[in-house]
Amino acid sequence: MRLKFGDLGRNLGFLYKLEMAEVRCVYTGGPSVILVMSRPQAPHRPFFHFGNPFRMISPKGSQMTPNLCALLSTFEETLAGRLRKLNPKDKNDVLSLSWMNLAMESLCGTHNDIKTLIAEMDLPVSAWDEKWIDVYLDISVKLLDICIVFSSEISRLNQGHLFLQFVLHNLKSAASQQFIRARSSVDDWKNHIASKNPRVENCSTILDKLKESLDLPKVKNSAKGKILMRAMYGVKVLTVSVCSVFSAAFSGSASKLVDMNVSETYLWAQAFNDLQSNVNGEIRNVYSSGRVTVLKELEAVDGIVKHLYPMIQDGVALADEEVFKNSISDLERKAQSLSQGLDLLTKEVDGFFQILLTGRDALLSKLRSGGSVSDRMLMGNVEGQGKTITNHKHENMLTASGDGRNLGEFGGLFT
Repeated sequence: MRLKFGDLGRNLGFLYKLEMAEVRCVYTGGPSVILVMSRPQAPHRPFFHFGNPFRMISPKGSQMTPNLCALLSTFEETLAGRLRKLNPKDKNDVLSLSWMNLAMESLCGTHNDIKTLIAEMDLPVSAWDEKWIDVYLDISVKLLDICIVFSSEISRLNQGHLFLQFVLHNLKSAASQQFIRARSSVDDWKNHIASKNPRVENCSTILDKLKESLDLPKVKNSAKGKILMRAMYGVKVLTVSVCSVFSAAFSGSASKLVDMNVSETYLWAQAFNDLQSNVNGEIRNVYSSGRVTVLKELEAVDGIVKHLYPMIQDGVALADEEVFKNSISDLERKAQSLSQGLDLLTKEVDGFFQILLTGRDALLSKLRSGGSVSDRMLMGNVEGQGKTITNHKHENMLTASGDGRNLGEFGGLFT
């Protein structure tokens, strides 16, 4: 049977009903797909083991066109690919700063993907239900707050690099008091790293609220609305998962992890479940073993400091001088790797903050000009965003964009 691509979604729904048919899809490179059908071998298995996906996706009372099906499929397949890329091949890669950078890149990419989906569906803000707008604005302001928390903690960790620089400076010095000064700097570093950031401790409250809001509003008689809510669910699941992993890493507690059950009706479900199982499982294993951090680069520096500390405390025998020099070199290299990794992570978190902020700015601007929602909702969200931006300025991070640039220049969802 030869089918046009535009007819594929409709005919796959028909093929599902032919429960005795076995189907193979052969792409010939042209505008058609060849479906080869044959009698199956016993025992019989339905074509889709979890049921007809078109029945699950297709909105009742609204028309799901082949183009809309294709757009949703592309979004979900892209999300599945991002999740598979995030799944570490080696458990030692879990919670390295390079993995955390990749996770934040995935968040930025996925939030931009849904912006693209909205544009390709031709779904202007004026066509949005007030509930959809409220969902987005509520989620985004919570994520802005989480970005500020993460940036605060990354900055705190990076401040520890100054203590390590003092340690290295004193150990390389020929002064008679070098070991005493170095030991004091090591103690300062250890106390600094062991201290708790109260903002991180409160981050789980925000994540709990985000998890509670995973169930998105029901959509009636709007195929585009259903696709939007389905796509936003995927964005929320990835975002809550990554943010909970960051929270667990920064707080030193596996209790901050959020576990979610995703229905296999989503094309990205298996990739997400595999990622969640591997990453959350490894973090729990690390903390249950008594280790105080899961950040690999920080753990590497801590190991060298612990090795050096007895030499600094008791002095270095002549026989140990070569070992001592090698340890100093190792500390210098590992400390630099930690600092550079934290700098890169700061940029990724800032980039995510900017995507969220400019997306909200664009949406609120269009709501003001179009009068799509109540003044009460609009004012409430503007005030909430204003507080977030003020906190952000206090952290010396990004400032709100107010230089008169056109919204089309930004990477937000609604530009």
